[in-house]
Amino acid sequence: MRTVALPDLDTARAWRDAARALVAESVPPEDVQWTCGAPEQTDLFQATGQGREADGAARTCARRQASVSFNVPKSFVDLAETVAWHSDPERFARLYAFLWRLRDRPVLIHDRGDAALAKLRAMEKEVNRDKHKMKAFLRFREIGAPDAPRRRFAAWFEPSHNVTEPLAPFFARRFGDMDWLIVTPRRTACFERGEISFAPGQPKPLLPEDATEDLWTTYFRSIFNPARLKVKAMQAEMPKKYWKNMPEAAAIPGLIAQAESRARAMQEAAPTLPPLRAGRIRERLHAPGVLRPMELTFNDLRRKAEDETRTARDGYGRVVLGEGPHDAPLMVVGEQPGDVEDREGRPFVGPSGQLFDNVAEEAGLDRKAAYVTNAVKQFRYVQRGKRRIHQSPDRSDIEHGRWWLDAEIKLVKPTLILSMGGTAAETLTGTRKGILKRRGHVEETEHGPVFLTVHPSYILRIPDAARKAKETDLFRADLAAAQAHLEELRAA
Repeated sequence: MRTVALPDLDTARAWRDAARALVAESVPPEDVQWTCGAPEQTDLFQATGQGREADGAARTCARRQASVSFNVPKSFVDLAETVAWHSDPERFARLYAFLWRLRDRPVLIHDRGDAALAKLRAMEKEVNRDKHKMKAFLRFREIGAPDAPRRRFAAWFEPSHNVTEPLAPFFARRFGDMDWLIVTPRRTACFERGEISFAPGQPKPLLPEDATEDLWTTYFRSIFNPARLKVKAMQAEMPKKYWKNMPEAAAIPGLIAQAESRARAMQEAAPTLPPLRAGRIRERLHAPGVLRPMELTFNDLRRKAEDETRTARDGYGRVVLGEGPHDAPLMVVGEQPGDVEDREGRPFVGPSGQLFDNVAEEAGLDRKAAYVTNAVKQFRYVQRGKRRIHQSPDRSDIEHGRWWLDAEIKLVKPTLILSMGGTAAETLTGTRKGILKRRGHVEETEHGPVFLTVHPSYILRIPDAARKAKETDLFRADLAAAQAHLEELRAA
């Protein structure tokens, strides 16, 4: 058994030289034992009981290496250069076993179905990801005297793999105008007066507070967008293991806790005027020869919906029109079709529709006597595998749906419109601000009286059972009040 003791420093080059010599000597992988952590030395092949015979074998190996050439694909050289810094103690044996197979089959480096290559590629990816994390999350703190001719900084980091040594040149290029020290449990890198040196790893040092950290945290808070928060995605890119060494991490729990309320405030503060593009669309609709909502019939709407469905953009479902009596005194307007509604081509037949039907029946509101539709006519989604993930409508979707809803209102001529949710409220009244405070009230609009309430999906998203029951009771009371107001209007 040949034992190869690789040095702690410049390990990748040392493995490459040793592997080249072993292949030249035709030493199979099962006859090689790899170790790492020895001090730097010129003779990598250590005697293990054979004494001088092992030394002689090493000299013979060196002679054969000079006379035997073995070319490997460059992609394997790059792969080995990265995998050598992995923390897996079997990395050198895996690399050499694959190199041994490459002698006769160089094309093996391109075989994606090879299990050994797949494992090495996975290790390569893990090392590269660790390098990326170190570049992104390492935080320097100033440790030098303010009046020193050259500023000095230090940082503590806990990488998963042995990436400090290969990354040192990157930090030297990035921060070449200062001296710095990067301390990790495995390796310490020092850059002083333009020279890089290495020392063994150390425990976490006591680093001073940095006056610029408050400024950095303030900047981090200012760029944090609560409307785009996805906690799992954020933690995938910024794992919690790094938080304890990042000054801005102290602000993250609070920012997550406040995200929903801040996003709602941003939404309510958004301008309500339609974009210029909407105005141009309206001008085209009013041009000579174009069918206006007053001129349309329900058959026209159906034909137009079928035409538009055939040319729907990616990420949008069919145009789902409303259903119910064409002279219904009550029109119910929701937000947009869901996945079930899009597949069936009917509004309010999914979970939200079922909740609405049940609560409406308890409140004395007859759905079959109402015309039920949505402010936005197409299901907007993102395809993930076989699932279609619902996406909230944006302003262009709302403006697009406004034409369809105007046409339905002019055809049905309802006595009262029941608006459910923020999108319906924005379409019918011009704003969605304060929908929870406005619920249960009637507002006069260009379309006539509009009774405002929440959307059933709002109730379905509430995780707490007690609060969900309370909101269901409030929703039932709103529907009962809407039915009572409708009867008053019809009696007047």
